[in-house]
Amino acid sequence: MRRLLLLTPIVALACGQTNPENTASCGISIMAGAALVLEQLRGGSKVITDVPMDLRGTVAARVPGYGTMPALVGESPDGPIVAYDGEGFPTRPGFGLALVEDSTDAFMGVLIYDVEPPTGYPLLGGVTNGSYMVPLYGLRVSWGAVSNPRCPLFARIDTTET
Repeated sequence: MRRLLLLTPIVALACGQTNPENTASCGISIMAGAALVLEQLRGGSKVITDVPMDLRGTVAARVPGYGTMPALVGESPDGPIVAYDGEGFPTRPGFGLALVEDSTDAFMGVLIYDVEPPTGYPLLGGVTNGSYMVPLYGLRVSWGAVSNPRCPLFARIDTTET
């Protein structure tokens, strides 16, 4: 009984976190948004061929099902390399997808998928976990259709260190 009393505040603290990415409802919303993005990619009509202007410095990146992480972007002769140091990085195959808001041309972040990469789309660069790299593609999306303002597809990250 004493152990239960000691655990109660810890559980309450963990459940009461203010990060919306930690709630079940936001988790479902984020997974649904990531699935919609993947479906739009399969349509192929809004695939981008040029690297987004804001894909530099520190950017928001995530693997659906895991939290948003800051990722550093470096340059290579083959395009930008996004260095992701978070949970869930795919075993090969996998790929990254740079998302650009369709109406404003604003770069929103990089989603990293643990599925077979698409074929026939222009390669923008790569995403690495330090051990290996997966391809990076780009897609224009209607942000309101894939990201809920109460449970955004990417949480805010601190970019002051760039």
